[in-house]
Amino acid sequence: MTGNELRNAYLEFFRSKDHLVLPSYSLIPENDPSLLLIGAGMAPFKPFFTGKMKPLHPRIVTSQKCIRTGDIENVGRTARHHTFFEMLGNFSFGDYFKREAIAWAWEFLTDKRYLNLPADKLWVTIYTDDDEAHGIWLNDIKVPAERIIRMEDNFWEIGTGPCGPCSEIYVDLGEHRGCGSADCKVGCDCDRYLEIWNLVFTQFDRDEAGEYTPLAKKNIDTGAGLERIASVLQNKPSNFETDLLYPLIEYAAKAASVEYGKSDKTDVSLKVVADHGRSMVVMIGDGVLPSNEGRGYVLRRILRRAVRHGRLMGMEKPFLVPLVDVVIGILGAAYPDLAVKRDYIKTIIGLEEERFRLTLSQGMELLGTLIADLQEAGKDVLPGEDAFKLYDTFGFPWELTREILAENGISLEQEGFERAMNEQRERARAARSDNNDNGAM
Repeated sequence: MTGNELRNAYLEFFRSKDHLVLPSYSLIPENDPSLLLIGAGMAPFKPFFTGKMKPLHPRIVTSQKCIRTGDIENVGRTARHHTFFEMLGNFSFGDYFKREAIAWAWEFLTDKRYLNLPADKLWVTIYTDDDEAHGIWLNDIKVPAERIIRMEDNFWEIGTGPCGPCSEIYVDLGEHRGCGSADCKVGCDCDRYLEIWNLVFTQFDRDEAGEYTPLAKKNIDTGAGLERIASVLQNKPSNFETDLLYPLIEYAAKAASVEYGKSDKTDVSLKVVADHGRSMVVMIGDGVLPSNEGRGYVLRRILRRAVRHGRLMGMEKPFLVPLVDVVIGILGAAYPDLAVKRDYIKTIIGLEEERFRLTLSQGMELLGTLIADLQEAGKDVLPGEDAFKLYDTFGFPWELTREILAENGISLEQEGFERAMNEQRERARAARSDNNDNGAM
């Protein structure tokens, strides 16, 4: 099953369960200043969960575009980390609850009409005290008791508001994917047991005092990673080998005249370019533009990080613009607006890549000199003022400087960088004030 077929199968399955199929919401949150970018399938539905708004239908299903950059440094170094991914989600707003959510997830995963995963390879986790979920898994679904694991972490909450226990579904990928430890089990950091679905049972409202009050109308919030499930169905060792990402790796490898699978260092850069290529195309398609603030800074950081990894593979000439066609070839069927905006996306990426490329060599040369000087002096911390110069003069996102420093065993003095940044803001504010005064005369 291809990634596109999997997405369609999921949406159609829940359509058959009387869910309203909605297109993915934009990555730019609507009327939600608490979020910079949409990073979860449930994020656009927060008003429905809190009861502030009434949904179009009590049952909804989506495949939501998501951006997360909290652990961007891990992209390319693990099998599963991405900045862009799609979250499959089915939601109930005061309608069905645990029994249906559990039964339908299991049906979609194991029924031969759908994904046909072997039931004896699936494990489930539940919250420590959730006897109701335990009973459903054990008595209704017939999952053996030894494959139902109680875990204290299985409770979903973010501060105050709706929250509740959750139940995760894992697939056992086999001993050959494990760490070899005799203690290897669900929850291990290795790649043997892969979480593919999370069922959140939103049944409480947490107040400022930390008290949990049962909700009058209970909700269901689920999330299943499209890329993760695709890797299982396609029997690939990582998300990057699936048809959702591998064509981008093939393009980057050809452009750089390198071969995937021959060098760990090169493979990391190929994966970074593939992942970041998807992110930048979808972000620009949704109206994000490169800038030094907010979501525009996230885009700029992603794009410039991709350029740097292209340079690590020896790509001296621009290479990101042709990547747009490859991304649209993969995602265009699900998101046809990307093809409509193809030329616009290429223009934005081309301008930003060229702008950064002009200063990248000079900035890398200066950073290399700073690193060499520190190492010669036996120091392992770069003064923040030096990092700020790289940012201010050469357009180096400070996170990129920090990442390059870490590769050389050096840390960044964050306080000094922030102090220099604040001083620049004060100068800019004073300059604006002067200009306004002059304009008023």
